[in-house]
Amino acid sequence: MDLSAERPWLRSYAPDVPATVPPSDESLVDLLREADRGFGARVALDFFGATTTYADLAGQVARAAEALRRLGVGRGDRVALVLPNCPQHVVAFYAVLRLGAVVVEHNPLYTEQELTHQLADHGARVAVVWDRVALLVARTAASTAVETVVAVDLTRALPRRKRWALRLPLARARATRAAMTGPAPGALSWERLVAGASPLDPAHPAPGPDDTALLQYTGGTTGTPKGAVLTHRNLRANAAQGRAWVPGLRDGEETVYAVLPLFHAYGLTLCLTFAVGIGATLVLFPRFDVDQTLEAVRRRPPTFLPAVPPIYEKLATAARERGIDLTSARYAISGAMALPPATVELWESVTGGLLVEGYGMTETSPVALGNPVSPARRPGTVGVPFPSTEIRIVDPEDPARDRDPGQAGELLVRGPQVFAGYWRRPEETAAVLLPGGWLRTGDVVVMDDDGFVTVVDRIKELIITGGFNVYPSEVEDALRRIPGVRDAAAVGLPGGHGGEEVVAAVVPHEDADLDEAGVRAACREHLTAYKVPRRVVLVDDLPRSQIGKVLRREVRDRLLAAR
Repeated sequence: MDLSAERPWLRSYAPDVPATVPPSDESLVDLLREADRGFGARVALDFFGATTTYADLAGQVARAAEALRRLGVGRGDRVALVLPNCPQHVVAFYAVLRLGAVVVEHNPLYTEQELTHQLADHGARVAVVWDRVALLVARTAASTAVETVVAVDLTRALPRRKRWALRLPLARARATRAAMTGPAPGALSWERLVAGASPLDPAHPAPGPDDTALLQYTGGTTGTPKGAVLTHRNLRANAAQGRAWVPGLRDGEETVYAVLPLFHAYGLTLCLTFAVGIGATLVLFPRFDVDQTLEAVRRRPPTFLPAVPPIYEKLATAARERGIDLTSARYAISGAMALPPATVELWESVTGGLLVEGYGMTETSPVALGNPVSPARRPGTVGVPFPSTEIRIVDPEDPARDRDPGQAGELLVRGPQVFAGYWRRPEETAAVLLPGGWLRTGDVVVMDDDGFVTVVDRIKELIITGGFNVYPSEVEDALRRIPGVRDAAAVGLPGGHGGEEVVAAVVPHEDADLDEAGVRAACREHLTAYKVPRRVVLVDDLPRSQIGKVLRREVRDRLLAAR
């Protein structure tokens, strides 16, 4: 049977990439066990030069699992992780899973209100948190089920030399220490709990592939965050799909940089599961910092670097200016936002490697499509479906009606990485999971005859003005072409006759002389009249997510408040 007739994207796969990935009947716990068995002596984690082998990591996970068991954590219990990237984060993640419990990841920079909503929603009784936010998490106890807060001191994972340096009576040392650790009265010490525990009994029941592994909160840019339920099978499938997508990877020889936060679906899969699945060394950074990252390049050069476009731009520019060799970075996969062709050109000229764009969402574990890691890639598109993944482009008003190639429509995805639903939200689950296992993504896309997909915009962020549909990204592209415009966001605000009007928030360059009339006039050169912003508001900056994506909903709220 010729699958390429039904799935044209298969013709563009890189050599040796299979059409399907065999399903796994094992859990993420087995992923770590396999890495320990095959690469036990290899460095698994590097944190500012302090290293942990896979054998050491497996041992720490066994002790941490026993420590959590003694705290009452059992099968199906949710455990909140509120941590930046650090070795303790990796250990806690796999220790929770080993007990058959469920990891719930949280951004440690969340406000008390944001954390309270999520903690109350999933009902975790135990929270493993960065000591700097331990007091904040403890304050949520009145409104949540949290009973036990376990505090993690990041400095305990540093090399001995760096820990000693933080104790020096110098202003810089005090500032660095204050940024990394803080008092956590009333909380248990993670380090003491793990050090004082014996390894978990190997006979303790392990999770199965269809057990829930992770609750990942999503929807924050379009509504109240809700927990996406991801199983061990979902996450293992996506790790295997990622491995198959890059056939040039060498198991047990790669070095992956964790510059993306592990509490985000993208960073979690590419760094916590995919990297472990190939026995890679994971270099951990608590936050992205150009200087710290380039310092690590000298110590342990990266071979695979998942990130977002602004990170590639900053690293490539700085490496070129400082004469730092980045040619070890053979592969880089960008996600979460559009990847400008200029960024691809810059990165590949500095590294000599490949930078390709992918597409995904929390509900797909998260990667569903990617550009081939080959000369067949097409910058400007998000690529083609991953192995074992199918897509349809449909009428957003009637998902039973398919659109032809070249016509814009809503993207539907089906595959082993598609989530099980939203935590305790059956109605919202039914709205996005259609019969036959198809997931409504809410993204408007166009697919060409070869199966390459281009994202047009989010359905929920569509602006309807005068009966016409306006896609914000189209307006933003036109705005960014204007000399003096550094960045822009287009949103719809209530207008006359119950409709909306296009309003743009524009960030000018420092020395730019922009005014509203001039910006609107320049837009008319690229946009039809109804797409030209009715109002232009000059702002200093745009609100962004933790990984740099512009939050249009927040832009809209700010403009409404200002008006």
